[in-house]
Amino acid sequence: MSAVVGTAASPVPTAPRARLDNLHLTLAGLVLLLLWDLAGLDLSAMHLVADHSGFAWRDQVLTRVVLHEGGRELGWAALAALVVNVWRPLWAGPSRAERLRWLAVTVLCVLVVPTLKQFSLSSCPWDLAEFGGVARYVPHWQSIWGHVADGGPGRCFPSGHAAAAFAFIGGWFVLRPYQPRAARLWLMGVLVCGVLFGVGQFLRGAHYPSHTLWTAWLCWALSAALLQPRGDAPNRVSKPRV
Repeated sequence: MSAVVGTAASPVPTAPRARLDNLHLTLAGLVLLLLWDLAGLDLSAMHLVADHSGFAWRDQVLTRVVLHEGGRELGWAALAALVVNVWRPLWAGPSRAERLRWLAVTVLCVLVVPTLKQFSLSSCPWDLAEFGGVARYVPHWQSIWGHVADGGPGRCFPSGHAAAAFAFIGGWFVLRPYQPRAARLWLMGVLVCGVLFGVGQFLRGAHYPSHTLWTAWLCWALSAALLQPRGDAPNRVSKPRV
């Protein structure tokens, strides 16, 4: 059984150091997100791309077809690749148990974000009265902790579409001990896709910037917690472990 991605050798942190680094990054991301929310930048950002007539980019081919519909299909294709990867490894190094756990955590991220959305009272930007809808702006934390409805349909926080990219962030944690270069490329690809999907939904009026950022943080935090390195994994491998 062979991997299609070759080996790579470069220093990687030991497991305890990697866990500490991940914790620091997770906490730093949480602080930055809370600062964004406290500053109330979401609504100001939406006014940059919309007015009382709505969002000009809502139904454009680039945003609706390419980034939204195409992004969703790309996410399903990536998930199918991870299913295949469990039995026929696409990257040298991780054991079958690690590959299965990678898939399971990815599916968990895919499920958690839409589930949270179902209980959210926050409506999407395009539902706001100032953009042609009926709702009033209520910060999502006020909706969560104060149970304050905004008069709209709700079910918009966090961003489900961004999870089509950020749910796959676990590849960074699984591949890094074995193939640091492949892990970096994987992480870069996930982040680029996540940002593009988020920008597309922002331009359409489907989500505030914070909705995408919280999805990214949730997927990172879940993956970091469940896919942490469990020992001093090698930083060079010559064949996949099955």
